[in-house]
Amino acid sequence: MRTETAPTITRLDYKPYPYRLPAVELLFDLDPAQTTVRATLQFERAGSQGDALILNGEDLELLSLVLDGKPLSSDEYELADSTLTLYPEQARFTLEITSLCRPADNSSLMGLYVSGDQLFTQCEAEGFRRITWFPDRPDVMARYRVHLRADKKRYPLLLSNGNLVAQQDLSEGRHEAIWEDPHLKPSYLFALVAGDFECREHTLTTRSGRSALLQVYSDRGSGAKTAWALDCLARSVRWDEQRFGLALDLDRFMVVAARDFNMGAMENKGLNIFNSAYVLADKDTATDAAYRAIEAVIGHEYFHNWTGNRVTCRDWFQLSLKEGLTVFRDQEFSADMLAQGLEGTEAVSARAVKRIDDVTTLRIAQFPEDAGPMAHPIRPESYQEIGNFYTATVYEKGAEVVRMQHTLLGEAGFRAGLDEYFRRHDGQAVTCDDFVSAMESVYSQRNPGKDLQVFRRWYNQAGTPRVTVTLSWNQATQTCSITLRQRCAPAGIEKLQDPPVAKPPLHIPFALGLLGRDGRSLALSHEGKSAETVLLELTEAQQTWTFENIPEAPVPSLLRNFSAPVMVEFDRPDADLALLAQHDTDPFARWEAGRELASRQLLKMVSAGASQSTVDPLFIDTWRSLLQDDNITDAYKARVLSLPSEKELLEKTEPLDPLGAVRACRELRGALGKQLAPLWQKTYQSTLAQAGSEYSPDPVSAGKRALKNLALSYLMAGGAEFGRLAREQYYGAGNMTDRMGALSALMHYSAESERAAALEHFYQQWQQDPLVMDKWFSLQATAPDATVETMRSLMLHPAFSLRNPNRARALIFQFCMNNLQGIHNVQGYDFWADQVLALNSLNPEVAARLARAFDNWARFAEPQRSGMRAALEQVQQHPELSRNVAEIISKALKI
Repeated sequence: MRTETAPTITRLDYKPYPYRLPAVELLFDLDPAQTTVRATLQFERAGSQGDALILNGEDLELLSLVLDGKPLSSDEYELADSTLTLYPEQARFTLEITSLCRPADNSSLMGLYVSGDQLFTQCEAEGFRRITWFPDRPDVMARYRVHLRADKKRYPLLLSNGNLVAQQDLSEGRHEAIWEDPHLKPSYLFALVAGDFECREHTLTTRSGRSALLQVYSDRGSGAKTAWALDCLARSVRWDEQRFGLALDLDRFMVVAARDFNMGAMENKGLNIFNSAYVLADKDTATDAAYRAIEAVIGHEYFHNWTGNRVTCRDWFQLSLKEGLTVFRDQEFSADMLAQGLEGTEAVSARAVKRIDDVTTLRIAQFPEDAGPMAHPIRPESYQEIGNFYTATVYEKGAEVVRMQHTLLGEAGFRAGLDEYFRRHDGQAVTCDDFVSAMESVYSQRNPGKDLQVFRRWYNQAGTPRVTVTLSWNQATQTCSITLRQRCAPAGIEKLQDPPVAKPPLHIPFALGLLGRDGRSLALSHEGKSAETVLLELTEAQQTWTFENIPEAPVPSLLRNFSAPVMVEFDRPDADLALLAQHDTDPFARWEAGRELASRQLLKMVSAGASQSTVDPLFIDTWRSLLQDDNITDAYKARVLSLPSEKELLEKTEPLDPLGAVRACRELRGALGKQLAPLWQKTYQSTLAQAGSEYSPDPVSAGKRALKNLALSYLMAGGAEFGRLAREQYYGAGNMTDRMGALSALMHYSAESERAAALEHFYQQWQQDPLVMDKWFSLQATAPDATVETMRSLMLHPAFSLRNPNRARALIFQFCMNNLQGIHNVQGYDFWADQVLALNSLNPEVAARLARAFDNWARFAEPQRSGMRAALEQVQQHPELSRNVAEIISKALKI
C-alpha cells in the first residue's frame, strides 16, 4: 500500500506547546533486542484548561501509563500510530510512561540504534520520539536526569548528557550510571552511548580558572588516532573564549566516534556523537583535507554549545538560526587556525584559502539548489519532512547571511550584537528574527537613521540574486561612477506562479576596489574615509556611487572577499581578468578573476564540441605567471591554479551539458599540462625537495603537498611519460595525502594494468581500516572509466554494505553525484533509481539525500533530460515510498 503523503507543516501555523516540562527523569534498561524506557515527566499547564497533551512516538510499544500514581486504562487515553493523547484536568501532574523500543531493528539510525557492538542515539530532528513518548519539539526545554542500566561486561561504559553524579554495580552482572544535565535542553539534544571504548582525555583550564575535562572516545584499537581530534577540541574551547567570550559551561565535554552515523556529527549537550570519519586521523590513514575537516566539524559541534544549545530554535523553520550561525563560526575558526603563526600577506592569504574553499562549496551545492525545485529561503515557509531541510541553503547560505551581518557591523559590532543576543535569550528557544533584532540594535546605534529591515528579506527569499555592474569613467572630471542593479528570478515553486511574484530588493553589502592599468590599487574616498576597498550597501533595485580623483579608466575588483552570496554580471574583456588574476591585492578577488578566465576558456571548449579548440595564449600566459609568482603561498597557489571542477562548469552551461563539461575539463587540463610541463616539473621537484621527513598537518606543510600533487596531476594529464613520478610517489609515500594524490593521478591518467596493480596494493595495505576503504571505493566510483557494471561489481565486494552510510556515500553517492560521465546515461539513471529504492527501505533519510541527485533534471539537454525524468517517475511509482523520498521526488517532478 502506498505511503500516505505527509501533511505540509507551515511556519505561520506555529503555536506554543500548551504545557511546560520543567523536569524529565529517564530510566533505561539497555538491551539491543529490546530496551525498556521509563520516562517520568513533570508537566505544568501553560495553556487553557482542557488543552490536549499530545506526545509523539514512533515504532514504540507502550507498556504502561501512570498519571500521578494512578495507572491509566486504555479508555483514558488515545493511542495512534504516532501520537499519544491525554486530557489531564490537573494544572500540575506527573506522567510515568513505560515503553519498549528495539535498537537492533532500527536501520534508520534515528533514535536508539546499534552500531557494531555499541548503542548510540541520534535525536535531531525528530528521533527522540523513537525512544519514548514525548513532546518532541525544540521549544519544550527541560532538565534531564538519566539512569542507564546494562550488562557491565557488554556495555562497560554508560554515557549521557551533563555530569556523572553516581554509578554502582547491580545484581546479575549489571551496573548503573546516573547522569544529570544542569542546563535546560530540548529532546533533540538528548544523547546516550553504551559500549566498550578507548578514551583520550585532557584537563583544560578556562580563562575563569575553572577546570574542565575533555574526552574523546573511540573503538578499541583506534585510540592512537584521536590525538588530533582532542587537540582540535581544546583549540575550539580556547578560540571561542578568546574570539567571542563564550566559555565551556560544563565540568566535562565528551566526543564519541560512531561507525554508523547518518550525518557528520551531532551537538548533543556535552556529549557530541560523531561519525568516526570526523574523529580518527593519523598520517598513514588520513589526508590533509581529512585533518582540516575534523578540525572544522569538531569546532562546529563544540560552538553549538552556545549557538544552538544555550540558545536553541523555537521551531524547525528556524534551523538556520543555529546552523547558519555556527557554520559561520566554524569557518572563522578554521580560517584563524590556517593563519595561526603567520603574519602580513601570508596570514591574509591563508585565510583566503578557507574563504575560497567555502565559496566553492556554496557554488557547487547551494547555487544549484537555489536554481532547482527544492529552492527555499534559509528560513523555509513549509515542509513535509524536516529531515529534507538540512540543506546547503540552511547551512552554507545561512552562514553567508550571518557573514553579511558581520561585514555590515564589523568585528567589534558583530561581537557586541552576539553579546546582546545571549543577554536577551540565554536558555530560550527563539527565532531568526530575534537574532537579527540583536544585531540591528548595534547596527542602528552605529549607523543613526539606518536599520536592518530590508536585510531581513534574506530570510524570506529563495533564489540567488544577480547584481549587474555598470562602470563609467569621466576623463574630464576624473571621476568613476559605479551603478549596481539587483534582481532575483523566481525560484522553486515560485516558477509555477502566473504571473510571477516580483521580489523586493535585498540589502547587499558589496565590497569593491579599483586597479590602475599597471595593476596598482587606487585609493577610494567613501563616507569620509580613504581606502583600497569600500563597502557599498545596496538596498534598492538600483543605486549609483561616484568616486573622485580617479586619473585613468580603472579595472574594477568586484565583490571582494565574496561579501554577499550573489552572482555578479559585468561585461569585461579577458585582458582585465588576466590583470586582476596577476595583481589584485584582494586574494579572493584575484582567485575569482582567474576562475572566470578559466571558465570562459572551458565554455569555449564545450561549445566547440569534439573538435579540439585552441587554448587562448592569454590564458596560458596568465597561468604561467601565477605558477612563477614567488610572492604567493603554496596553499593559495594550489587554489589559484586549480581549474573549475566538472560540476562547477556544468552549472555554467545552458542547457546543462554534463558530457561536454567532462570533455572540456579534460582537454584544458591536458593542454595546461603539456604547454607548462617544464614549470610543473620544476614546481613538483621544488615542493618535493622542501618536504620534511616528518609529516605534519600544519597549513604550510599541507600547502606544499597540495601544490605538489596539483603539479603531478597536471603532468599526468599532459602526458603518460610522467607516470613514473606518480608510481614512485604512490609506492614511496610516507603519508596518506601523497599516497592518495598519486593514486588519484594514476586512476585518471595511467594504463588499466597500472591502475589495477595500485588499487590491489592499496586494498591489501588497508583492508582492515574502514575509513581508508571508503577512499578505495570512492576512487573507483569517480574514475573516468567507471560504469554501472563497475558499481554493481563493487557492491558485491565483501567490504561493501549499503546499511553503512559512510560506505554508501563512498560508492553510490560518489558515482551518482560526482561522476558525470558514468551516471549520465540510461543505465546510470536506472542504477540511481535502484539504489534510492534500496536505501528507501533501510534508511529513508540517506535515501532522500541520494534522491536529490537529479533535482535539476529539467535544466539538462536531451537525452539526459528525458532519461532522468523517467528515472524519477520510476521511483515515484514505488508502492511503499518513504515520506522523505516522496517529498523530494514529487517536488522535482512538479517543475
